[in-house]
Amino acid sequence: MNKIMLIGNLGRDPEMNVTSDGTPFTKFTLAVNRRTKSSSGERHEETEWFNIIAWRQLAETCNTYLHKGSKVYIEGRLTQRKYTDKNGVERTMIEVVANDMEMLTPKGTQGSSGDFLASGTEESFSLDSEEFP
Repeated sequence: MNKIMLIGNLGRDPEMNVTSDGTPFTKFTLAVNRRTKSSSGERHEETEWFNIIAWRQLAETCNTYLHKGSKVYIEGRLTQRKYTDKNGVERTMIEVVANDMEMLTPKGTQGSSGDFLASGTEESFSLDSEEFP
């Protein structure tokens, strides 16, 4: 089973694009904080960043309602893909393909219109490196 559930804040505004066949997709980063305590009792907060991609209707919903700083719940699956960067170097990217999204930012706060649940399909597509770095 490949399933991941995250709660965090958007690191930037979502960016929506379309594939060459017209399928919309939206990308954004999600910062997830984790609080830990050292052996001496000192508290630390660590932030992990996740690259999120949503497809079709979920992509359009994310692009419309989410903004930098929005708190969201994302459920999806991890995927790994290889691409060649502008310098010709082959790179590997791990990202979360979102299946479900729930807005958690309170109503009246910038970047949200209240709690909202959205779902999308998790089909994968073959993309040219120019369309999707």
